[in-house]
Amino acid sequence: MISTKQLYYALAVEKTLHFKKAAESCNISQSALSTALGELEKQLGLQIFERDNKKVLVTPVGQEILDKARSIILQVGELQHLADEQQSPLSFPISVGVIPTIAPYLLPNLFPVLDSLYPKAQLNIVEEQSHILVDMVRRGEIDTAILAMPFPCEGLITLEFWQEDFYWIALKGERHTNQKEITSNELTHSKLMLLKEGHCLKDHILAACKLPEQTANHGFGATSLNTLVQMVLGKMGTTLIPSMALEQLTLQNKALSAVHLNESSPHRRIAFIIRPNYTRMSSIEALIQMCKEAL
Repeated sequence: MISTKQLYYALAVEKTLHFKKAAESCNISQSALSTALGELEKQLGLQIFERDNKKVLVTPVGQEILDKARSIILQVGELQHLADEQQSPLSFPISVGVIPTIAPYLLPNLFPVLDSLYPKAQLNIVEEQSHILVDMVRRGEIDTAILAMPFPCEGLITLEFWQEDFYWIALKGERHTNQKEITSNELTHSKLMLLKEGHCLKDHILAACKLPEQTANHGFGATSLNTLVQMVLGKMGTTLIPSMALEQLTLQNKALSAVHLNESSPHRRIAFIIRPNYTRMSSIEALIQMCKEAL
């Protein structure tokens, strides 16, 4: 089997036309270089060099071999360069799924950090519900996804990087809005509105509050947190939102009150999910660190 080392040695001899100088440039003994090249010529069944005690000449067919060897060495170098890039974080485009109750609140803060640290990085964002993203990761349609836990992800690896609590959102002046904390028992006195079925945030809120499903929505079926907050402003009821959404959804609305949910924390955990044999872990680790900075 011809080795790249043999090709390197042959190209070194072509450059120097001197076995001793070629051996020195390759950091091996002259005898080791001569043996390697003799084995190469034997494997090829032809002579690459004419040599005597005074000079070394390249044979005509040897020149063709060396030209091919040079091309092979260049391609091997390109392969190594490609492998090195693969190890560098975010050297290749990466597709990231994000659920709707995280995307609008994480991404606007994440992109400036990404642009600062990895200006050439290319993130392809897919916004979908959790069960769809889990299937897409499993099938290899996307590289990874950011979900709220707990959520069933059998066969996948979860890499948790953030925890947060829920806040009760109501119009100022309503009962309990002058408090810093509110319990799930106190929530039963409010008209609670949550996202419609299929959004895991609804399940996480009901689990955190230990409330039965029929206590929420009252016929409403909102698909975004922003819609729920607008419904609160419209005096249609109250809602619960995660802490990452507080600034964006409530700071500009002076009529709203935000009260921390006083139940066992954290109320939800945020994690990346990946396939067990996913090979670009350096990119995931870089994204995790940037997400922490963004939040």
